[in-house]
Amino acid sequence: TTEEMKAFKSNRSAKLVNGLIDRGVVKRTVMTSVYGVTFIGAKEQIREKITEKLEERGHDIDEIDDEIFQACSYLAKITMDVMGQLFVGARQTMNWLTTSARLISAYEQPVAWISPIGVPCVQPYRQQRSYMVTTFLQKVTLVDNSDDLPVHKSRQVSAFPPNYVHSLDSSHMLLTALEMEKRGLTFSAVHDSFWTHACDVDEMNEALRECFVDLYKQPLLENLKAGWEMRYPDIEFPDIPERGDLDLDEVKSAPYFFQ
Repeated sequence: TTEEMKAFKSNRSAKLVNGLIDRGVVKRTVMTSVYGVTFIGAKEQIREKITEKLEERGHDIDEIDDEIFQACSYLAKITMDVMGQLFVGARQTMNWLTTSARLISAYEQPVAWISPIGVPCVQPYRQQRSYMVTTFLQKVTLVDNSDDLPVHKSRQVSAFPPNYVHSLDSSHMLLTALEMEKRGLTFSAVHDSFWTHACDVDEMNEALRECFVDLYKQPLLENLKAGWEMRYPDIEFPDIPERGDLDLDEVKSAPYFFQ
């Protein structure tokens, strides 16, 4: 039967990767789950790590490529299922962001919002228009990216959750930079890598945690929805997911929250 065949394939996949699963195999998939990682993306992330481990064990990767594909599909499904069970709140929020972006793009509008530090954000994804210019020597393709082109609906939707989270991350970084300046401390950063002099690391850790708590105590989703309702008055947005019971102040004493 179909179910028996699925069970047989799953059993073969489990045997192939038995003993290979550790934190490194699923780390990227778990970390990118809040950015909207897809099943295909998760499978490729896991496949990269599994391939490395199988090569270390002396396997001929080309010879067992089909088996690796099946095994990584199996692992990706298991990982995605477990994340859906563990990260219920994050999944609900991501679904809300995706649904809202789909409603906006359906009105032929780019998804736009104001970040917590007041920076306007507009997603630039539009249907590109290409032109071929033929000369005596070659053919040159020119791409028109002007703002009067139709929006690329699928990209507007799929890109919004990670872009929104990045806007929160960048807000946290800039708030930390301002707090470090107030304290008279040196600060530099690239995305989520924060730097200062070794003698000031403990104080930077304190500052970045305080800025994080202050940022996320704000009604971020409520503000986002209110801004959209003002900008897109004809759209009826779904209700915001219920808040969980996490005590954000615990972040201040969490040693591994940010390293």
